[in-house]
Amino acid sequence: MHLANNNRRRRLLSLALSGTVFLGMETGRAAAQEPGDAAIGHMLGQKWCSSCHVIDSTQQMGASTGAPSFFAIARMKSITRLSLRVFLQTPHQRMPDLHLTRGEVDDLSAYILSLRGK
Repeated sequence: MHLANNNRRRRLLSLALSGTVFLGMETGRAAAQEPGDAAIGHMLGQKWCSSCHVIDSTQQMGASTGAPSFFAIARMKSITRLSLRVFLQTPHQRMPDLHLTRGEVDDLSAYILSLRGK
């Protein structure tokens, strides 16, 4: 009886550990699959945003519109992936309505957020 209980405990422990490992892999995979492609977002920024915003360190200057640089936007504590998504999908007086697709919004947001540590 004692041997049967030990075997049962080992099997339960093994199942619990394998479940923990599996959940850890899934959590890591979900975190790695953040929406958006920063490289594509950079290209979109060059195409549509660089006339008003400084979007990267190679750009000499943006227009004198007073638009913040992408670096300044990235450093704002209030900026999150969700806040960028909402902002980019809402028409604003000083910003043209670019009619960005959801994927383009994700790409542009990913690029802006990638500038946080730079």
